[in-house]
Amino acid sequence: MKLQKTIVLLLAGTALTTATAMAQQVGTATAVNPETRTTPPGGATVVLNVGAHVVHKERIKTTPTGSVQLLFLDRSTLSIAPNSDIVIDEFVYNPANGRGHMAVSVAKGAMRLVGGQLSHAGEATVNAGNATIGIRGGTGIFTTKEVINLNGTLTPNNCPPVKRPGYKISLSCGPIQQASAAELSHYVNLFTSRFGQNGGVRGLTNAQLNGLGITPRWYPPTPSTLPTGANPDNVPGPSGAARHPARSIATAATSTAAAATLYLGCPPEIRACLIS
Repeated sequence: MKLQKTIVLLLAGTALTTATAMAQQVGTATAVNPETRTTPPGGATVVLNVGAHVVHKERIKTTPTGSVQLLFLDRSTLSIAPNSDIVIDEFVYNPANGRGHMAVSVAKGAMRLVGGQLSHAGEATVNAGNATIGIRGGTGIFTTKEVINLNGTLTPNNCPPVKRPGYKISLSCGPIQQASAAELSHYVNLFTSRFGQNGGVRGLTNAQLNGLGITPRWYPPTPSTLPTGANPDNVPGPSGAARHPARSIATAATSTAAAATLYLGCPPEIRACLIS
């Protein structure tokens, strides 16, 4: 009789632990280049693989060749650059009413956030250096020293808001300045897989990526190739249309997330990501 009670209690405890772990899952790794390591709260550090669940309070570190893209339940995507250290501080989301809050910390390196439901409601923040940056409706690049707005509004605490795409502000509340084409190009390349990398999807090639709508890297024209008096931040793209580098990054980030999701298959808990 005592043995039966012990077994029942053990099973109940296991079920409770499993339910708690499931409740903490906040997203999925949709692309991972080696090597990226992850440490869940109270767990051991392991290599992060594509398709792995991401949980509340998880810490993710990338090596000089590692990078990762995460897709969250509210359709936010987070791209983590090489040599970075990121923590998912908080993620609470109710899909029924779209309410919740998201908080991410950048301890080292750089990341790009493409906002989902929570940031559109103004319920997303990034902690970087000694600053907390509020995000509304947009896309941004975040480091421990500065933030660059690609779309929407970024507001570091006690600093003026950055509302224009392609503009940046230092986290010491320096003046708002336009990011150069070279700087934006640097980040485009930083968040792009290197030659020979496939994001952890075996057999994925550049041809397949192009077929899924992922644009190739964009390099700003050199002064020698620009027409006289042309603005390097607003030059014709391959189709002849004017192309702003900040908007190019935001568009490429969105298409990359969608393409990775479609290629890998949307996990059961985030199938809503395929619904426009």
